[in-house]
Amino acid sequence: MGDAGDAALTRHADVLPVPLERFGKTSPPPRFNDVEAYRQLYKKSIEEPDLFWAEQARSLITWQRDFGDTVHEGTFQGGDNAWFPEGLLNASFNCVDRHAKRKPDGIAIIFEPDEPSGQNRYVTWKELHWVLTRDFHVKKGDTVAIYMPMVPEALIAVLACARVGAIHSVVFGGFSANALRDRILDADTRVILTANEAIRGGKVIPLKNIVNEALSQCPNVDHCLVLQATDGPVKMIAGRDRDWRTEANKWPAVFAPVSMASEDPLFMLYTSGSTGKPKGLMHTTAGYLLGAALSTQCVFDIHADEGDVFFCGADIGWITGHSYSLYGPLMLGCTVVIFEGTPVYPTPSRYWDIISKHRVTQLYSAPTVLRLLKRAGDGYVKSDAIQEHPRVIGSVGEPLAANVWQWVHDVVGRGQIHVVDTFFQTETGSYLIAPLAGTTPIKPGCCTLPFFGVEPALLNPTTGAEITTPGEEGVLTIKRPVPSMSRTVWQDHNRFMNVYYNPYPGYYFTGDGAFRGKDGYFWIQGRVDDVINVAAHRLSTAEIEAALLEHKYMAEVAVVGVPDDLTGQAICAFVSLNRSMDSAEAVKIAKLQVSESIGKFASPKHVVIVQDLPKNRAGKIMRRLLRKILCGEEDQLGDTSTLVNPLAIPAIISVVKGKDGPAELQADPETPAAVEEEEPPIVARRMTEVEQLQAVARRLSIF
Repeated sequence: MGDAGDAALTRHADVLPVPLERFGKTSPPPRFNDVEAYRQLYKKSIEEPDLFWAEQARSLITWQRDFGDTVHEGTFQGGDNAWFPEGLLNASFNCVDRHAKRKPDGIAIIFEPDEPSGQNRYVTWKELHWVLTRDFHVKKGDTVAIYMPMVPEALIAVLACARVGAIHSVVFGGFSANALRDRILDADTRVILTANEAIRGGKVIPLKNIVNEALSQCPNVDHCLVLQATDGPVKMIAGRDRDWRTEANKWPAVFAPVSMASEDPLFMLYTSGSTGKPKGLMHTTAGYLLGAALSTQCVFDIHADEGDVFFCGADIGWITGHSYSLYGPLMLGCTVVIFEGTPVYPTPSRYWDIISKHRVTQLYSAPTVLRLLKRAGDGYVKSDAIQEHPRVIGSVGEPLAANVWQWVHDVVGRGQIHVVDTFFQTETGSYLIAPLAGTTPIKPGCCTLPFFGVEPALLNPTTGAEITTPGEEGVLTIKRPVPSMSRTVWQDHNRFMNVYYNPYPGYYFTGDGAFRGKDGYFWIQGRVDDVINVAAHRLSTAEIEAALLEHKYMAEVAVVGVPDDLTGQAICAFVSLNRSMDSAEAVKIAKLQVSESIGKFASPKHVVIVQDLPKNRAGKIMRRLLRKILCGEEDQLGDTSTLVNPLAIPAIISVVKGKDGPAELQADPETPAAVEEEEPPIVARRMTEVEQLQAVARRLSIF
């Protein structure tokens, strides 16, 4: 790994212990007494995987027919993995029915509306069960598109599909009509569930109008069920559209859950690649449910019968929302909070208000959100109320920068909240590497140790040989299957094999780089195509970005490599500022910041000052697009349907092409992003700090 890896190990080597004072007050205590207890069970999961997974499956899942002696079949190389193949079960029964019988009047879902003054809804397990026993005329094997706001009916729609054996395909409610159309056509969907409108951050999103536009090019869709979520108007198409509540009153009761084989599809979820159409990743029933339940229980130390309340800010249009807003906690019988709005509307205290109001014990968010809240300032943090309730705050989506981790730990949690940085993917369904709350000592910026059953391997990207030297970076792969992993790309198994299993035969290829410390802790370094080789130095873009973000003037950054005749590659940093200043001065500050934080060898050759960076709807900056723009490949950008701010692309192209090279580039205030963007550009001189944060939040979709 060289100088960059040594620097990372030196800068982030401090181990912070578990906040035992806080966890010692919980009843019952954490599930694992200490990290050694974790290591013993982890060892069993690796050395006796069939025994381990059989025990967990019988503990966490209610089976209609037990799976017998066969726990796992298939291999990575064969692309034919199957778990518990002889078992029968139903996901809806496991998430609702069994809890409704045991605690009918307990709260399953707490709904927090966009406006704080709006009406909260508290859905009991009994009420949730009653809704799900209606027959809404969808049958086993049908694919159903769900395009809804974050309201209880969105979860009900998912669970209703699972109850009858239909395959749900949730599409985030911020996608365009074209993106929705493509997903409907690819999945051969005949039924779509939607709402008239969504409200996020005080803004109305006309969902049904978008659906109407998409369905004008989807002739196979026969039925559209529309929830009147607001008082706004809705255009209904005769013969196709039906009102949700009117139809619900007609549905007969009682509809028993359909028996599903373990390997029957539960859902598909689309994720975009660097080229071609989005991939519809298909997850099956038993293995996915087991992974979601076990990982939620262990990583967040869930004790549902002790009154835990789990708040995951992710929309169910993404895998985090599937696994940790819905399936994971509901499998455990844990109350979930569903939030319609954004974390900074109407003020940046909104998350903290929700935590206090609903006595949240676990919060799961993303680095983008936590950066926003940190940027808003400590004054919005109501730490007295927070201190009373949550034990755990989790982060997912990208490595949580050490300074942000420290802020959450020290300012939000006063040192008494366990901050867990987790790593998983849409493809894996549940955690690959993550600390266990109340158990695992933490290193800020590190996702720590592998989850049960997960055996990571670092490979040399050129030779494919396993790397065993601590601190040496390699390609992160997984050596053995785990139950929650996706089985295929919908109707394109060859693509599935070529992307995930063929690059390194016998391994699952995550696409990420990482290194492992002497203590076995894993540090994710970003996508492997985001590693830059400069004059024989392999530099992590994640580390350079973290160094830049340590400076108070830097709002967001993205680092990419570009070809260089002298050094092979050169570092280019795209930077958006949180204040108005001279661009030449900003370039100097950025270069000096990296030089002082890592070393002169890591200082960017080019610094491009822009107003906004292209992001997908999970909040991730699309660095591959920046790289292609710098290389003059604007006509080869591939799939951009997941961008939340597509007008950032022409604005950046204008900046890059408008000067003699990127070293002294600055954002032009009259670029298309400033003129045509629905939201005002984030420019400090034109907007208050809170307005800036709200504009960012409305354009993201992780919450």
